[in-house]
Amino acid sequence: MLVRHVLERKGHATHSVDPDTTVLDALRKMAEHEVGALLVMKADKVLGVLSERDYARKVALLGRASSDTRVSQIMSSPAVTVTPEDTIDACMRLVTDKRIRHLPVLDKGRVVGVLSIGDLVKSVLGEQRETIEQLEAYIRS
Repeated sequence: MLVRHVLERKGHATHSVDPDTTVLDALRKMAEHEVGALLVMKADKVLGVLSERDYARKVALLGRASSDTRVSQIMSSPAVTVTPEDTIDACMRLVTDKRIRHLPVLDKGRVVGVLSIGDLVKSVLGEQRETIEQLEAYIRS
């Protein structure tokens, strides 16, 4: 299965903030859209990813103020990206090896979606379910 197949089912919606946005405003945006991460972008260029994990480890635990801290100060950068033609297996290896949870999807340098580790796991489980069903049908016939 390829990234583009997952995006066809999931959709291509992305949410982003400017690097100068305060962490507090970014957290509000995450809550508003019910997402765990935002792309950090300047014009059409992905500079990094801001996740709830970044906030917890780089603001909350260090006693920084969300209203005084800029996204650029705590974002994970550079962003690890994939393309629509990458395989889900390759994406799973990336998130595992890099210990990240979100992958911006770029097509010819343009953002076309974001995959979370949850999207990847759901995809893998769906593939496994299909394989099991096919094997069971084969055994019954």
